[in-house]
Amino acid sequence: MKEFPSRLIEQTVEELSRFPGIGKRTALRLSLWLLKQEIQTCDSIGNAIIKLRRETQYCKKCHNISDKELCEICANPSRDEHQICVVEDCRDIIAIENTSQFKGLYHVLGGIINPMEGMGPSDINYLSLETRIKETNTKEIIFALPPTIEGDTTCFFLYKKLKQFKTNITTIARGISIGNEIEYTDEITLGRSISNRIPYSEKSK
Repeated sequence: MKEFPSRLIEQTVEELSRFPGIGKRTALRLSLWLLKQEIQTCDSIGNAIIKLRRETQYCKKCHNISDKELCEICANPSRDEHQICVVEDCRDIIAIENTSQFKGLYHVLGGIINPMEGMGPSDINYLSLETRIKETNTKEIIFALPPTIEGDTTCFFLYKKLKQFKTNITTIARGISIGNEIEYTDEITLGRSISNRIPYSEKSK
């Protein structure tokens, strides 16, 4: 894409192509679509993006994306506070919630250990997980991390750190194909994996 009909179109294409999976051609189509919309529609889209970035918080308890200090799940008194499901990011929470098979709480690590991408143990939210276990009557920790080498490495690291608390540590059943991401797993398979979770041990890695 060498030439654009105006500098404004070129600038918009450049900005939209920052989105993952959006190339210059797709960005151009989106830009032209925006030009055909009512000004109020464009204002609404722009304002939603601005509010998303400026007003979004992270739950002080589980690190999930939230509008308030506590996310809706942590603030819900009907959730089972004795269970904590450990996930990589908020997309996994959405996937698990869609199965309606889990009624406990979550803990978002914000990533998994992956030295190739510069993610080490100090880059994930595991210290706050230890604090939660110490301060609450947690009876079960469920590892719901990707069934990949990096996911297994993270599970093993967490197991070594958490086994001192004598809390029941389980992992979701391997109904999920090796190498798959949690968020892309179908709801039935993911739901069964949550329901049929198995004890986690050093032999599980």
